[in-house]
Amino acid sequence: MNQVVARYLDGSTLKGETNDFFPNKELFHVSVNGSKPLEVKIPELKALYFVRTLQGDPEHQKTNDFPPNGPAPGRKMKVTFKDGEVLVGTTQGYQPGRPGFFLLPADPRSNNERCYIVTSATQSVAFV
Repeated sequence: MNQVVARYLDGSTLKGETNDFFPNKELFHVSVNGSKPLEVKIPELKALYFVRTLQGDPEHQKTNDFPPNGPAPGRKMKVTFKDGEVLVGTTQGYQPGRPGFFLLPADPRSNNERCYIVTSATQSVAFV
């Protein structure tokens, strides 16, 4: 099971676990606290965050900076969403025509292990 936070285009979130997310499928399911799984439609999402914990770390100061001495796996990228949020990280599979792609956050202490970015929710995507 993967712990995930689904961020919808309307700003709402859903936190739980999934075991059937595939980037080439239109939908998957999230179970919240062991409840009956809820259907999640990928086109309704901004992004799906695969997280270390569902609670996160409220003390952590988010950063979009890469560690100064660590190698970055993949190509460095800056993603700006239509709602103004900016994520910086690395990717190994971005192609402009695809419905989405994975991004590993630049911040190694982030609660996000990886993010699936829904391309239609982005304002701009650029290699840095």
